[in-house]
Amino acid sequence: MKRLFILLSSAAVMTTACKQKNADNNMDNPLLQAFSTPFEVPPFDLIKNEHYEPAFETGMAEQAEEIAAIISNADAPTFSNTIEALERSGTTLSNVSSIFFNLNSANTSDEMQAIAQNVAPKLSKHSDDIYLNEKLFARVKAVYEQKDALGLDGEQRMLLDETYKAFVRGGAAVAAENQARFREINEQLSLLTLKFGQNVLAETNAFALVVDKKEDLSGLPEALIEAAAEEAKNREMEGKWVFTLNNPSIMPFLQYADNRALREQMFKAYMSRGNQGNEYDNKEIIRQLASLRAERAAMLGYKNHAAYVLEESMAKTPEQVNRLLEQLWKAALPVAKQEAKDLQAKIKAEGQDFELASWDWRYYAEKVRQEKYNFDENSMKPYFSLENVTNGVFTVCKNLFGLQFEKRADLPVYHEEAMAYEVKEADGSHVGILYMDFHPRASKRGGAWMTSYRQQSRAAEGTMVHPVISIVCNFSRPTADAPALLTFDEVTTYFHEFGHALHGLLSNVQYRSLSGTSVPRDFVELPSQILENWAGEPEVMKLFAKHYETGEVIPDALLDKKKKAGLFDQGFATGEYLAASLLDMQYHMLPSGASVADVEQFEKDAMAKIGLMDAIPPRYKSTYFQHIFAGGYSAGYYSYIWSAVLDADAFEVFKQKGFFDPASAKSFRENILEKGGTVDPMVLYKNFRGAEPDIDPLLRRRGLKKESVAQPKS
Repeated sequence: MKRLFILLSSAAVMTTACKQKNADNNMDNPLLQAFSTPFEVPPFDLIKNEHYEPAFETGMAEQAEEIAAIISNADAPTFSNTIEALERSGTTLSNVSSIFFNLNSANTSDEMQAIAQNVAPKLSKHSDDIYLNEKLFARVKAVYEQKDALGLDGEQRMLLDETYKAFVRGGAAVAAENQARFREINEQLSLLTLKFGQNVLAETNAFALVVDKKEDLSGLPEALIEAAAEEAKNREMEGKWVFTLNNPSIMPFLQYADNRALREQMFKAYMSRGNQGNEYDNKEIIRQLASLRAERAAMLGYKNHAAYVLEESMAKTPEQVNRLLEQLWKAALPVAKQEAKDLQAKIKAEGQDFELASWDWRYYAEKVRQEKYNFDENSMKPYFSLENVTNGVFTVCKNLFGLQFEKRADLPVYHEEAMAYEVKEADGSHVGILYMDFHPRASKRGGAWMTSYRQQSRAAEGTMVHPVISIVCNFSRPTADAPALLTFDEVTTYFHEFGHALHGLLSNVQYRSLSGTSVPRDFVELPSQILENWAGEPEVMKLFAKHYETGEVIPDALLDKKKKAGLFDQGFATGEYLAASLLDMQYHMLPSGASVADVEQFEKDAMAKIGLMDAIPPRYKSTYFQHIFAGGYSAGYYSYIWSAVLDADAFEVFKQKGFFDPASAKSFRENILEKGGTVDPMVLYKNFRGAEPDIDPLLRRRGLKKESVAQPKS
């Protein structure tokens, strides 16, 4: 313990010295000062774009000195002077990176995107300088080889294992003559993934459908029409209606618009993002990403990029992933084909003679849904005001875990629409800070996500470092006449992201790199997806689903209709997702030396191989598939369905014992949410459930056949 204290004290001295050396340049940089804000949250109100690059440079320099101190330590390598010292290095760089890259997604600008392009290769080089450092790896390896004699506890052993694997997977074992090329690949990948995401955002923002004839609004819900009028007003186009490619605009448009030509126009604009032969075209980026990932995997000794990625997952191998996807595909495809026949019959019944197309699916599915079940999804929106749903999420978390949420107006926020909450235990003790940011804007990328500005950990002396978590969404905006009213899909997305937030907030581990959501991709979605279940249970929904005007609790008749319609269109929903997952695997099972000659043909061939109908495109087409080409889910998009097996099986506990059963909630918190990546995920799951997951609950939930489908194994 004395040796650890001396080492960390030395690191602190070096940090101080480094900052003092750069004091003239950095004394006014808020990113390089101790945060004097409540709970030491980022001082968003003080940070300017010109602060980022100097802060990145200082952060990298500090960590380089900390690494040099580890290497030059005359004492023999130990867990404390090498593994823990490495774990605690780079605090400034971590802080700067989390703030910058989070804001580059949630509130970007041309200037921030230019900064990202500048710093990406520098960060790539900095990372390579650590993981390709022979002397540092020699110390890490020396500790790893004596791990059985060190008397480490479970978390320490996991940190040692993960640190060693990070070096090996980071290229430490790559032959010296190949390391220059390895560095070059990493630098190119960092720039290409960044550019891919920027292109998708630009393409999304570039399109707008401007409607100036009222008859072209036929079929659209009044709330959507009002939102389109608001968008037009914001663009100084009063008297018209503007629809965008953000989900709260395009998805209900495709679902309700009677004008087939406009549906086609919107759909094709959405599907062609990044594929228009302009400066934002992503096809060449995809070709390079697939090729470079395959080459890097081969240099590391793997058959392909998927094998490299999945080694660190619950699934373990591409073969195991494909087995699950193909089994589910065989169950979903016949259901989807029958759904297509039903929609085609509806088209014919209306006296039309065209063939069902992709831009018709949601529109006619809604008609058939209403016809079969007398259920209009739009009828639920008045009960789902954003305020009510927020209260519902808070109530569920209070009933399960005793958590309290207090809005804090005294905390700085990064945008006027973002809100900050202090999260407390039932006894009032501090848990962490939660930021929430709900509505689309041009400076925010699409989709919804959870992230962290500071992960939970414990300082060297054992004091708790409390987490600072954020969820970012793109939900329907309020209009002049109504608050933000959410679709049920948006409600479940809210609960989903809040499940991720709980994973970050309730983490209770020692080391930052094992904290919260620092778990395999196919396990990280369990906490998020299981919380979605509470959103859809009538007993729970009645706690928060109240009409925004009358306060009336959502009626039983409407809930009954929703329940009866619950299995409707599941062939489509499951099929489009599985198609995207299988496409992801096709890209990332390419061996080194193979290339994607033509992205559009590659995608077409991959979809033909599985027999995907033309009327159902994959949920994400290649050129805007951010999850796998810009979002860290390469060879990992399958993880949502893998985790769906886990969450459907795990929720059976609450269905049997009570939705707010204290013992079950306590077990889920202690065995899943608090543990982060400190224990193998299958062990964690079995500690909670008592057995490995069974796939049947998922199949029952989705109305798919159960025959010949095996459960996933660790």
